[in-house]
Amino acid sequence: MDHILSIVLFAPLVGLLVLLFIPSSNARAVRLWANIAFFAGFVISLPLVFNFDRTKDFQFVEKAPWIPSIGATYHIGIDGLGLLLVMLTTLLGFIAVLSSWNSITDRLKEYYAFFFVLQLGMLGVFMALDFLLFFVFWETVLVPMYFIIGIWGGPRKVYAAIKFVIYTSVGSILMLLGILTLYFQHYTQFQAYSFDIADLMRLQLSSTVQWWVFWALFIGFAVKVPMWPFHTWLPDAHVEAPTAGSVILASVLLKMGTYGFLRFSLPLLPDAAKNTTILNVMAILSMIAIVYGALASLMQKDWKKLVAYSSVSHLGFCTLGMFALNPAGISGSIIQQINHGISTGMLFLIVGVVYERRHTREISEYGGLMKVMPIFTLVFGIAMLSSMGMPPLNGFIGEITILSGAYQVSLNWAFWGAVGIALGAAYLLWLFQRTMLGEVKEKNRTLKDLSWREIAIFAPLIAWAFWIGLNPQPYFRILDRPVAQIVERVHPGYYAERHLANPLAGPAATR
Repeated sequence: MDHILSIVLFAPLVGLLVLLFIPSSNARAVRLWANIAFFAGFVISLPLVFNFDRTKDFQFVEKAPWIPSIGATYHIGIDGLGLLLVMLTTLLGFIAVLSSWNSITDRLKEYYAFFFVLQLGMLGVFMALDFLLFFVFWETVLVPMYFIIGIWGGPRKVYAAIKFVIYTSVGSILMLLGILTLYFQHYTQFQAYSFDIADLMRLQLSSTVQWWVFWALFIGFAVKVPMWPFHTWLPDAHVEAPTAGSVILASVLLKMGTYGFLRFSLPLLPDAAKNTTILNVMAILSMIAIVYGALASLMQKDWKKLVAYSSVSHLGFCTLGMFALNPAGISGSIIQQINHGISTGMLFLIVGVVYERRHTREISEYGGLMKVMPIFTLVFGIAMLSSMGMPPLNGFIGEITILSGAYQVSLNWAFWGAVGIALGAAYLLWLFQRTMLGEVKEKNRTLKDLSWREIAIFAPLIAWAFWIGLNPQPYFRILDRPVAQIVERVHPGYYAERHLANPLAGPAATR
């Protein structure tokens, strides 16, 4: 398995290089190659699952000099957290590209080229173990998404693309300042420059330094999540982006922010992470996001904007669980990030299906679709139940684990989380009732049900949703070790204390 991680990482680059030699005039060949290459990228990533050892730390590690003069290395590897996000990226990348088969008809070569670059950047973010390498991949993602929205988006695509770039760029600049602070602190303490995360973990930082670095990193990660009130770029980007862009944006790109908190903010800055003021701010922002996002979804007339605001609410659950700083909250947060990628990815694909047929996203234009599109209605129903957290689907597992972790910290946290779940059920059920039930409008009577290609797009996501919902234990086992390490960094002796209280308890039992 030598260099398997690099092979997975650079597979999109190989796909891009081959794409460049395909004539733009041969649209079918361009489409076919893009789909084959992205499917191959998913298949190539499967050995990571089969060869992953949950009892070890970072695996498939590769390290080589990159810019020795400044202490930067090509250092990649994944633990359980990275594994789940890499697999989410490779699967959703293929599904997003497959969903573009009929919807994108102009400038195909450029469109798929940007998706290849986007895939490379996202995979790099989840694999990088060097902070500078991480930042390079983080910034790489910005360029292709800007063009995907700005060229193939809706009527206000330029506005949405520029807003996306401005928000993310400001966050990235502040994040870079935080990274450089850690970099120079390492030189001060060890007389050596290094961006390597393992080296930065050895830093002894004062509470004041941790405080300022935390907030610098916070802006970059919070914008990407996006946490309230840094969320305002998201609805515009989602509404204007093509379907595949919305799917990738919701399912993968937003996870870069939550991943940043888990990989860097909590373990590198443990004193700041458990600071009472910071915890209260993070909890309040998360609870506002949960309730605000759900209420905003209830008010929407645009189908896609409703799903966009639902992401603000769902990601609020993820940050709330994360900053509970206990095994239940953090593991539930990670599981819910995967769940959100699955369920919200399906919901955006569903919007794309009806938009291709009717060219409108106005909810009032639909109704009674169950009578003309029964298979589509079934798929929508599953996606809706998955998103609202109904057993035996995936959303239930993530939400109940997060609420368990939140309750251990504060009854108020758990209460507002429960309110968010109830509001989520309200806007999703109301959406289903307005679009699927009732009388069929004249313009909808001739709509075609899902094609075999569209069924193939939804099938793996539905299967994954049921898999997590019915058998979540393998996912928790994969996350036991990385979650335990995060908790121990923030609360040294956490598991030892619980072992004294309950000698039969281990990392898994303390959830």
